[in-house]
Amino acid sequence: MPPDRRRDRWTGLSLEARQALRRDEFIAAGVQLLGDKDGPPLTVRSVCRTAGLTERYFYESFTDRDGFVRAVYDDVCTQAVKALLSTRTPRESVECFVSLMVDDPIRGRVLLLAPESEPVLTHSGAEWMPNFIEMLQRTLNRFGEPGFQQMVATGLIGALTALFSAYLDGRLVASRTQFIDFCVDILPSPQTQ
Repeated sequence: MPPDRRRDRWTGLSLEARQALRRDEFIAAGVQLLGDKDGPPLTVRSVCRTAGLTERYFYESFTDRDGFVRAVYDDVCTQAVKALLSTRTPRESVECFVSLMVDDPIRGRVLLLAPESEPVLTHSGAEWMPNFIEMLQRTLNRFGEPGFQQMVATGLIGALTALFSAYLDGRLVASRTQFIDFCVDILPSPQTQ
Protein backbone atom coordinates (compact mmCIF):
# COMPACT_ATOMS: atom_id res chain seq x y z
CA MET A 1 0.00 0.00 0.00
CA PRO A 2 1.42 3.45 -0.90
CA PRO A 3 2.58 5.48 2.15
CA ASP A 4 0.05 8.29 1.48
CA ARG A 5 -2.86 5.87 1.44
CA ARG A 6 -1.58 4.20 4.61
CA ARG A 7 -1.57 7.54 6.43
CA ASP A 8 -5.11 8.28 5.21
CA ARG A 9 -6.53 5.21 6.88
CA TRP A 10 -5.40 6.53 10.28
CA THR A 11 -6.36 10.17 9.80
CA GLY A 12 -8.55 11.44 12.60
CA LEU A 13 -8.09 8.35 14.78
CA SER A 14 -6.75 8.41 18.32
CA LEU A 15 -3.49 6.65 19.10
CA GLU A 16 -5.40 3.78 20.74
CA ALA A 17 -7.71 3.43 17.74
CA ARG A 18 -4.73 3.39 15.34
CA GLN A 19 -3.01 0.73 17.45
CA ALA A 20 -6.18 -1.39 17.54
CA LEU A 21 -6.62 -1.03 13.77
CA ARG A 22 -3.01 -2.05 13.13
CA ARG A 23 -3.40 -5.04 15.47
CA ASP A 24 -6.53 -6.12 13.56
CA GLU A 25 -4.64 -5.79 10.27
CA PHE A 26 -1.84 -7.97 11.61
CA ILE A 27 -4.34 -10.58 12.83
CA ALA A 28 -6.03 -10.63 9.40
CA ALA A 29 -2.63 -11.07 7.73
CA GLY A 30 -1.79 -13.84 10.19
CA VAL A 31 -5.02 -15.69 9.43
CA GLN A 32 -4.20 -15.50 5.71
CA LEU A 33 -0.65 -16.78 6.18
CA LEU A 34 -1.38 -19.42 8.80
CA GLY A 35 -4.36 -20.73 6.86
CA ASP A 36 -2.76 -20.74 3.42
CA LYS A 37 -1.67 -24.32 2.80
CA ASP A 38 0.63 -23.35 -0.08
CA GLY A 39 1.71 -19.93 1.13
CA PRO A 40 4.95 -18.66 2.55
CA PRO A 41 5.92 -19.62 6.09
CA LEU A 42 4.59 -17.32 8.77
CA THR A 43 7.45 -15.08 9.86
CA VAL A 44 7.39 -11.60 11.34
CA ARG A 45 8.60 -10.26 7.99
CA SER A 46 5.96 -12.11 5.96
CA VAL A 47 3.24 -10.87 8.32
CA CYS A 48 4.47 -7.28 8.04
CA ARG A 49 4.67 -7.55 4.26
CA THR A 50 1.14 -9.02 4.04
CA ALA A 51 -0.30 -6.39 6.40
CA GLY A 52 1.62 -3.57 4.70
CA LEU A 53 3.03 -2.46 8.05
CA THR A 54 6.49 -2.27 9.57
CA GLU A 55 8.05 -4.47 12.24
CA ARG A 56 7.90 -1.51 14.61
CA TYR A 57 4.10 -1.73 14.50
CA PHE A 58 4.21 -5.51 14.85
CA TYR A 59 6.11 -5.23 18.12
CA GLU A 60 3.73 -2.53 19.29
CA SER A 61 1.08 -5.27 19.63
CA PHE A 62 2.97 -8.57 19.94
CA THR A 63 6.06 -9.57 21.88
CA ASP A 64 7.22 -12.23 19.42
CA ARG A 65 6.17 -14.59 16.63
CA ASP A 66 4.83 -17.26 19.00
CA GLY A 67 2.66 -14.77 20.87
CA PHE A 68 1.36 -13.55 17.52
CA VAL A 69 0.50 -17.06 16.29
CA ARG A 70 -1.40 -17.71 19.54
CA ALA A 71 -3.27 -14.40 19.10
CA VAL A 72 -4.29 -15.36 15.54
CA TYR A 73 -5.49 -18.78 16.72
CA ASP A 74 -7.35 -17.26 19.69
CA ASP A 75 -9.08 -14.80 17.35
CA VAL A 76 -10.35 -17.59 15.08
CA CYS A 77 -11.46 -19.70 18.08
CA THR A 78 -13.25 -16.74 19.68
CA GLN A 79 -15.19 -16.06 16.48
CA ALA A 80 -16.14 -19.74 16.18
CA VAL A 81 -17.37 -19.92 19.78
CA LYS A 82 -19.41 -16.71 19.42
CA ALA A 83 -21.03 -17.95 16.24
CA LEU A 84 -21.83 -21.38 17.69
CA LEU A 85 -23.33 -19.86 20.84
CA SER A 86 -25.88 -18.08 18.64
CA THR A 87 -27.26 -21.35 17.22
CA ARG A 88 -30.26 -23.20 18.65
CA THR A 89 -30.30 -26.64 17.01
CA PRO A 90 -27.69 -29.24 16.06
CA ARG A 91 -28.36 -28.53 12.36
CA GLU A 92 -27.85 -24.78 12.86
CA SER A 93 -24.60 -25.51 14.70
CA VAL A 94 -23.25 -27.75 11.95
CA GLU A 95 -24.33 -25.37 9.18
CA CYS A 96 -22.79 -22.46 11.07
CA PHE A 97 -19.50 -24.32 11.53
CA VAL A 98 -19.45 -25.36 7.86
CA SER A 99 -20.00 -21.72 6.87
CA LEU A 100 -17.21 -20.58 9.17
CA MET A 101 -14.63 -23.27 8.55
CA VAL A 102 -15.32 -24.90 5.20
CA ASP A 103 -16.71 -21.99 3.20
CA ASP A 104 -13.76 -19.96 4.51
CA PRO A 105 -11.12 -22.72 4.36
CA ILE A 106 -8.35 -20.37 5.44
CA ARG A 107 -10.04 -19.96 8.85
CA GLY A 108 -10.81 -23.67 8.94
CA ARG A 109 -7.17 -24.54 8.37
CA VAL A 110 -6.13 -22.14 11.14
CA LEU A 111 -8.54 -23.70 13.64
CA LEU A 112 -8.27 -27.36 12.68
CA LEU A 113 -4.98 -27.92 10.88
CA ALA A 114 -2.53 -25.28 12.11
CA PRO A 115 -2.09 -26.94 15.53
CA GLU A 116 -0.59 -29.91 13.68
CA SER A 117 2.14 -27.78 12.07
CA GLU A 118 2.64 -25.03 14.66
CA PRO A 119 4.12 -26.44 17.87
CA VAL A 120 3.16 -23.28 19.76
CA LEU A 121 -0.52 -24.08 19.11
CA THR A 122 -0.43 -27.53 20.70
CA HIS A 123 -1.09 -25.98 24.10
CA SER A 124 -3.51 -23.35 22.71
CA GLY A 125 -5.62 -26.01 21.02
CA ALA A 126 -5.76 -27.95 24.28
CA GLU A 127 -6.85 -24.79 26.10
CA TRP A 128 -9.71 -24.11 23.66
CA MET A 129 -11.00 -27.69 23.46
CA PRO A 130 -12.86 -27.53 26.82
CA ASN A 131 -14.84 -24.53 25.52
CA PHE A 132 -16.15 -26.52 22.58
CA ILE A 133 -16.81 -29.57 24.79
CA GLU A 134 -18.68 -27.45 27.33
CA MET A 135 -20.86 -25.89 24.63
CA LEU A 136 -21.85 -29.33 23.37
CA GLN A 137 -22.23 -30.71 26.89
CA ARG A 138 -24.85 -28.04 27.67
CA THR A 139 -27.07 -29.56 24.98
CA LEU A 140 -26.79 -33.02 26.52
CA ASN A 141 -28.58 -32.22 29.78
CA ARG A 142 -31.13 -35.00 29.29
CA PHE A 143 -28.35 -37.56 29.53
CA GLY A 144 -28.42 -36.98 33.30
CA GLU A 145 -25.15 -37.53 35.07
CA PRO A 146 -22.57 -34.79 34.27
CA GLY A 147 -19.66 -37.22 33.95
CA PHE A 148 -21.53 -39.13 31.25
CA GLN A 149 -22.45 -35.86 29.50
CA GLN A 150 -18.80 -34.86 29.49
CA MET A 151 -17.68 -38.19 28.01
CA VAL A 152 -20.33 -38.01 25.27
CA ALA A 153 -19.44 -34.39 24.48
CA THR A 154 -15.69 -35.14 24.40
CA GLY A 155 -16.21 -38.11 22.07
CA LEU A 156 -18.45 -36.12 19.76
CA ILE A 157 -16.03 -33.18 19.59
CA GLY A 158 -13.23 -35.59 18.73
CA ALA A 159 -15.30 -37.20 15.99
CA LEU A 160 -16.44 -33.84 14.59
CA THR A 161 -12.90 -32.45 14.65
CA ALA A 162 -11.64 -35.47 12.70
CA LEU A 163 -14.53 -35.20 10.21
CA PHE A 164 -14.12 -31.46 9.63
CA SER A 165 -10.32 -31.78 9.32
CA ALA A 166 -10.62 -34.56 6.74
CA TYR A 167 -13.35 -32.72 4.81
CA LEU A 168 -11.41 -29.46 4.84
CA ASP A 169 -8.23 -31.24 3.75
CA GLY A 170 -10.04 -32.94 0.85
CA ARG A 171 -9.72 -36.46 2.28
CA LEU A 172 -13.50 -37.02 2.40
CA VAL A 173 -15.51 -37.38 -0.78
CA ALA A 174 -18.94 -36.04 0.09
CA SER A 175 -21.15 -33.24 -1.05
CA ARG A 176 -21.74 -30.35 1.29
CA THR A 177 -25.28 -31.60 1.98
CA GLN A 178 -24.09 -35.16 2.66
CA PHE A 179 -21.40 -33.86 5.01
CA ILE A 180 -23.81 -31.63 6.95
CA ASP A 181 -26.44 -34.37 7.18
CA PHE A 182 -23.91 -36.89 8.48
CA CYS A 183 -22.55 -34.50 11.12
CA VAL A 184 -26.10 -33.65 12.25
CA ASP A 185 -26.99 -37.37 12.41
CA ILE A 186 -24.17 -38.16 14.84
CA LEU A 187 -25.26 -35.38 17.19
CA PRO A 188 -28.00 -36.21 19.68
CA SER A 189 -31.16 -34.32 18.77
CA PRO A 190 -33.40 -32.85 21.47
CA GLN A 191 -36.07 -35.47 20.64
CA THR A 192 -33.73 -38.46 21.15
CA GLN A 193 -31.93 -37.32 24.27
